[in-house]
Amino acid sequence: MKVVGLWPFRQTSNMRAFKILWLLLVVITLIICGLLFQYQQELSIPQKHSQAGKIFAVKKGTSLEETLNGLQSAGIIRNALALRMYIKLTGKSPVVKAGDYTFASPLTALDALSTLEAGGIQPIKLTVIEGWSRFDIADAMVKIPSLKLASRQEALKLMDNVALIRDLDTRVANLEGYLFPDTYFVQSDTKASDLIKEMVKRFRQILGKVVAQSTNPKALNVHETVTAASIVETEAKLDNERPIVASVIFNRLKIHMPLAMDSTIVYASKVAGKWKGDGIVYLSDLNLKSLYNTRKYPGLPPGPVASPGASSLKAVLNPASSSYIYYVRDPDRSDGAHTFYSDPQSFEVGVAKLRRWEATQKARGLR
Repeated sequence: MKVVGLWPFRQTSNMRAFKILWLLLVVITLIICGLLFQYQQELSIPQKHSQAGKIFAVKKGTSLEETLNGLQSAGIIRNALALRMYIKLTGKSPVVKAGDYTFASPLTALDALSTLEAGGIQPIKLTVIEGWSRFDIADAMVKIPSLKLASRQEALKLMDNVALIRDLDTRVANLEGYLFPDTYFVQSDTKASDLIKEMVKRFRQILGKVVAQSTNPKALNVHETVTAASIVETEAKLDNERPIVASVIFNRLKIHMPLAMDSTIVYASKVAGKWKGDGIVYLSDLNLKSLYNTRKYPGLPPGPVASPGASSLKAVLNPASSSYIYYVRDPDRSDGAHTFYSDPQSFEVGVAKLRRWEATQKARGLR
């Protein structure tokens, strides 16, 4: 019996397998080339979209991936995956800042990425200054069109949301003192209520740091701390004087002496809607029947009278050790410094000196 050799069969099988493999390689190469071409198209070919001139807002804390997906959803780019691949392949680490952006049309995906890297439109800033009251903050918010506040009263109503601080202070009727003085960025889609929440959040952050670094020898609770700090903020202009002013407050409270702080009377007048805004405390202000009028009513006022900064919070939790119960502005200095006194006689001498200086300034037309 004749045996047929297997070599020709094996040769034919190998050739068939080689052809199949070669064909697969060709197909894969074509697919890769097609994908690369499409990838290049997605990155480099300008695309028209309907969002030209419109604001695209990137919120604080939004990741790059979320931002790119948002651009795709808005129709500004066609394929977020292509941009993510580009970033990964090139090793780029773009930092996308929160803010408002506008994207031209048409534009390429790479143009969109460059726009994000550039940082967007300059945001509107709201700077809350140390010593501002909620009335001042409300007036500043009303001036920002995108917040869509019709009046001071509408803004003030948002500051009645004491649920934001109820765990810290159960004794206040509004957020006075808890809106931390700082600079806040307002985007096109920022809501006024969210801006208020951001101020309270910032207050919590700063208070936590201050408390962690303080001795709090008076064992003050949060309500007392913020109320006293708000008075220090409005009475003292120099940081090095704030602990001394805090000691005056506590020394007066200890001997049951009225605080008689003008800043509290000004606040009482603002609450009553009678403050003239000219910096002068009138007799009608002094006679106001308000618990904020610390000339008429002893003890701390019922709540804060302004937004205290970190230095004032630190001052009341780390007050100076002194016997001072009086202070008056030092006319020999132009930086708002005070002279402090422990007895009424010396204090009256200081007051007389200030009155003479004021009279001289008025005569010169400087005041």
